[in-house]
Amino acid sequence: MKKLEIIIQPEKLEHLKSILDENAANGLMITNIMGYGNQKGHKKMYRGAEYGVNLLPKIKIETIVGAETAEVIIKKVVAEIQTGTYGDGKIFVYEVEDAVRIRTGERGEGAL
Repeated sequence: MKKLEIIIQPEKLEHLKSILDENAANGLMITNIMGYGNQKGHKKMYRGAEYGVNLLPKIKIETIVGAETAEVIIKKVVAEIQTGTYGDGKIFVYEVEDAVRIRTGERGEGAL
């Protein structure tokens, strides 16, 4: 099993949710976050004065899927979500040793 931690621009959330639904990701957790990557924020103008905005709004989506499904999701996200500009986001992939469904005691992929 793999845990995918996907960080994207807020406006891409619905598109990402449809990709996850198409690929049988059973559940997901969504968190509103702020941060910056290589772009280190951007400049804005307000009443003629320029100021820097270095923490940008992002969305973090976490889901746990089988290893084969993870690769399919990663390829689709990279192909369909990217715009080619700074701030498109990142995908972090983690190994998941086990999962336990508290209600039934099921373990492994059956618990997902």
